[in-house]
Amino acid sequence: MTDKPDRAVDPKSKPDDRVDNALRPEKLRDLIGQDQVKENLDILIQAARQREEALDHVLFYGPPGLGKTTLAHILANEMEVNIKVTSGPAIERSGDLAAILTNLRAGDILFIDEIHRLGRAVEEVLYPAMEDFSLDIVIGKGPSARSIRLKLPRFTVVGATTRLALVTAPLRARFGAVYRLDYYDHTAIETILYRAAGMLRVSVEAKGVVEIARRARGTPRVALRLLRRVRDFAQVRGNGIINAGVSREALDLLAVDPLGLDDVDRRVLKAIIEKYGGGPVGLNTIAATISEEADTIMDVVEPYLLQLGFLDRTPQGRVATRSAYEHLALPFKAGNQPKLL
Repeated sequence: MTDKPDRAVDPKSKPDDRVDNALRPEKLRDLIGQDQVKENLDILIQAARQREEALDHVLFYGPPGLGKTTLAHILANEMEVNIKVTSGPAIERSGDLAAILTNLRAGDILFIDEIHRLGRAVEEVLYPAMEDFSLDIVIGKGPSARSIRLKLPRFTVVGATTRLALVTAPLRARFGAVYRLDYYDHTAIETILYRAAGMLRVSVEAKGVVEIARRARGTPRVALRLLRRVRDFAQVRGNGIINAGVSREALDLLAVDPLGLDDVDRRVLKAIIEKYGGGPVGLNTIAATISEEADTIMDVVEPYLLQLGFLDRTPQGRVATRSAYEHLALPFKAGNQPKLL
């Protein structure tokens, strides 16, 4: 990948207005990576168009920052329908969901981020809406109360979650298509960075992009965040061009190491190794030790450390592997490691 020719982006190529939205691809063909998911979605979209029907309900799951929200907007653009965006914590009462549902039109998409955090009462309203496209409303109170069923237009629920196991079985069963988003490879991350550099009007060299990509944890959101910070560094302390040296200096200053581990990642590993002899140690104990939320460690930190092979989960707790010791340049003692079951 390092033998690619350098690419210099013309600073006048595109205005830098509303760039946050512009960085998101709008069509399925513009999406980089996730090839298997793209192919399945393409079939889903074409079939729905040929039948002139609304899309089946879709659920995306996987680590944060991999494009679940972007895919929801792409589905709306491909189907040429409106999209209503909300999240599980934002829908506190069943009446809130009822108000959203009654404002949907035929074919519209309702995107619910963090769908695993929906309340039980809200889910009970969502079940018939997804299955029968109907809404049960209770009018009045006491003995005079009566239930009315309202018909809803056929719409599509697109859910996103980082914790599939926390999505209740009845809710999960109502999604006709469930897709997992995986980490991106280096080639895909580099392509995303080149595209974003053009939109941000940043001049980049191939080796500078490679340096950012290798520290991006296989996550587009992280890659774009690092690109912005390296751009700032190049503007203030360089000549405005992102090359290998500028990228390396900027990322070292951000405490992002060559494998993409940041300060929180290293604190987790060092807590396990230095304070608990390499483990096993419980998640809540780690969180209390480094003053971080347990959910943050489980959803953001652990997946990447597990992928790198720096961490193992055992019935007794988390264990740091030999690779983690070597990466942190700490002496490994085999006696510290319990036998994995």
